[in-house]
Amino acid sequence: MWKRMKDRRRVDPARLELCDLCARTFPEDEAVSGYVPDSSCAHPRRQWFDGLRRVTACSEEHFGKIREEYRLRPFEPEELWAAKVNCALTTGRPALTLEELGRRTGLHEPEIRRAIAWHNERLRDAGDNGIDDGTSTV
Repeated sequence: MWKRMKDRRRVDPARLELCDLCARTFPEDEAVSGYVPDSSCAHPRRQWFDGLRRVTACSEEHFGKIREEYRLRPFEPEELWAAKVNCALTTGRPALTLEELGRRTGLHEPEIRRAIAWHNERLRDAGDNGIDDGTSTV
């Protein structure tokens, strides 16, 4: 007959984190994490996090290197607006008008137009750099 061990406690495996710099995995309680400014980051539900990216590192040294990389990266308002527009268009019901898109993003029409222009310019640059966007025919 099998006996249940009453004093035996179930051990849950430690949760792991991944370093954004070196990709090393380590226990969650050793993580160094924080927010860095990033104009490409928009949060779908918490707009107060727009323009901030949460990063995780395995050490203070790696967190400092990540923070420095983001500090050197230019913060472009149009990129943030484009990220907000993308979030609004990919979550929930599709926006059909600029007014509706403005209500969902908190942006005004000129900002939405500048975001679209910024996005289209990046697509053109990517096409000029030899990146295949799937539209060319041979």
